[in-house]
This record gives sequence, C-alpha cells and structure tokens, in this order.
Amino acid sequence: MVIWQIVIRLAHDLAMLSFYILVAIIGPRLFYRHGAAMSQSIEQISSQEETQVIDAIDVWLRKEVAHQVKHFDHEDEYPHEIVAQMKDMGLFSLMYPIKYGGLGFSASSYTKVITKLSETWMSLAGVINTHMMLGQLIERFGTPEQQSYFLPRLTNAELHGALCLTEPDAGTDLQGIKTHAKRDGDRYVLNGSKMWVTNGMYGSLYAVLTKTDPSAQPAHRGMTMFLAEKDTGFNVDGKLKKLGYRGVESAALSFDDYSISADRVLGGVEGKGLQHAMGGLELGRINVAARAVGVARAAMDDAVKYAQERETFGKPICEHQSIQIKLADMATRVEASRLLVEQAADKYDKGERCDMEAGMAKLFASESALENATEAMRVHGGYGYSKEFDVERYYRDAPLMCIGEGTNELQRLLIAKQLVKRSPI
Repeated sequence: MVIWQIVIRLAHDLAMLSFYILVAIIGPRLFYRHGAAMSQSIEQISSQEETQVIDAIDVWLRKEVAHQVKHFDHEDEYPHEIVAQMKDMGLFSLMYPIKYGGLGFSASSYTKVITKLSETWMSLAGVINTHMMLGQLIERFGTPEQQSYFLPRLTNAELHGALCLTEPDAGTDLQGIKTHAKRDGDRYVLNGSKMWVTNGMYGSLYAVLTKTDPSAQPAHRGMTMFLAEKDTGFNVDGKLKKLGYRGVESAALSFDDYSISADRVLGGVEGKGLQHAMGGLELGRINVAARAVGVARAAMDDAVKYAQERETFGKPICEHQSIQIKLADMATRVEASRLLVEQAADKYDKGERCDMEAGMAKLFASESALENATEAMRVHGGYGYSKEFDVERYYRDAPLMCIGEGTNELQRLLIAKQLVKRSPI
C-alpha cells in the first residue's frame, strides 16, 4: 500500500486531510515560496499528484461536507466554515501561478476538482470559480503592478474574487450594459448596477465591467474593466432568492459615485473591457461544463443505487428494461460530457482559441445535467420529489448551467459561427 492510501485511511478529520494535501502538492510549492529552487518537473501537477488531490478532496467531501449540504441548501445559508476549510486546504490557490504562491494547476486538473466538488454540492464550485476567473484575468491582462499587488493576496485568499458583468437589462448582450465610469483627473467615478454576482456579499475584489465611452461605435470599444474593492459608493443591495444554487450568494450591487484610482483599470488601457470579459468567460464556460458533469454524475449514481434497492413486481427496478434504458442514456451523457470538458480544457491550457470547444462542452454538459436530473427523479418516482433525497436538489441546480456564462442558445450561435469560420470553402 502506498503512503497516500495509508494517509487517506487515517484521515479522520480535516487536519489530517489538509496535511495529506500539503504533503502531496502544497509542501514542495511552499518550499519554493520561501526561496528554494524548484525543478521544472514540478512546475505542473503530475497525473499522480492530481489523483492524490482528487482522492483527498473526495474524503473531505464525504467526511466533512456531505452531511451538511441539505441544511445549507434548504436554509439558503452561506457555509462559512466549509469555505474556511477550502481556504485552508489551498483550493482558492489552485490555478494561481507558483511564483505568487499558488499551486499552478492547469485548467485540465482544475476542472476535475470542480467536477468532484459538484458531485457533492455544486454551489461550492461557484465559490472558487469566480475567484479563479478573476485571477486568470489579472494574470493574462493585468499590468505588472496589478499582478504583483493582487495575485499574491488572491492566492492566499486574503482577497476573495468576484466578477460583475451582468446587469438588470444586460446579460447575454454585454455590450448593452449601462454601468458607466467617468474620468475625473487620476480617478474614475462609477455609477450603475450589477446583478447575479457570485461572491457578491462576501467577496472583496471585484472585476467590474463598465462603459468609459457610452457613445463608442461599436460599443465594445468604449468598455473598460476595473479592479474594485469595497469603499464609499460601493453598495451590496442584497442577496437574490433562487430556485437552486443555494447557500452561495448571488447578489445585486450598485455604484453611486464610487471613486476608483485610474491605476485600477485592468491592463491600464481603456476600451479592452469586453475583450477581457470574453477571455474570462472561456474558463467560466469550461467550469460550468465541469460543474454540470458533476451534477450529471451525481444524478446517475443516485439513480443506479436506488434502482438496485427499489423493487416492483417482484424484482429490483434495475431489471426492468425501461429503467435500464434510462440508466444507459445517463451514463453515456456523463462520459460524453466529461470528454468534451477535457478537450476544451486541454486547448485552454495550450493557449489555443477554445471558444467553440468551451461552448460545446458547456452546451452538451449542461443539457446532460438537466436531463440526468429529470431522469433520476423519474427513476426515484415519488421519492425523487421529496426533500429527503438529493435528487430534487440536482433538479433545481441543473437549470443554472443552461443559463449561466451565456445561455445555451447563445452557445449554439457561437459554435455555428466558429464552425463556418474554421471550415472555409
């Protein structure tokens, strides 16, 4: 038996689980943070390390989280202690660069963590996803000063990241936003409102998409992203009540003459805001697809288990052909979705354009999650409609993935346009 299996078997509490992850991955990188040399071989997580981390997270989810999910979901209560544990375990630093104290995960490895979290509770994936997306925006587009100032603080979860894109009258059509920023010397003054902001209440650093030139044509040339922290004029107007994706807040924010320094313009240049937002949404859509794989798999697993336990007409319902067909389709959707996510994440890691692949993954995986949740409810019959079983939560959580990070209708348009563009005659 390898040492990692021994440690997992001994992991009866969070401290031991955190130690396991520390030894497997974080330990060498912490050593590097304090000035020691690191070989190129551990600049990226290995497949063995990836498996070890996923196994450790799985144990943590089963021992520390699973039994609490119903409470936080039904009460729509923010899981402060669980989030604190996620910070202690390094989950907020997964994709952050090693030189800033992060773990240097690739998107491919990161999506597997997201899927694993979502198999137990999809809301937890949302807590770290916008945090990770903000870090990627700063790493890819930020000035050197912004990177050195913000990335270490985001990596150690001193700051908690959020994205402010959607508005009451602008979601899929981001060029239709109305939040505006007016230059005032070496500062800007922001006014407007944002909706559906994950981490909106408990976040501390926000990427805010604005219009610095509302008259620009096309509109995207007048759009600018700011890196904003809470201050006078930055208002958290409240938490939105939702069908699913509960426990984690989706907030409404507003800006009333909120003043921000000009050095907080992402990248230091006006007019790049929509480009930045679209760059962040590639990872966001891959993440949503990974979440959907987790929900689809959880629905399938529960349906398979229940079908073996429930008997009708003298035999387990898994022996009825109608149920077997449902289970087969559910399993096929899970595997196809997983492979689409892997393809999109791989292209993202290679720095290749992946908007079509991310759109495909998001479209297919989210629809699969919705179908699997519906079919799992049918397999469970009346019990699937009861809050005693997790199936009803999957049924409420799944629709979000069909809407979030760009509706599936939009994904189909993007896929078709890219398909034609990549296949000229």
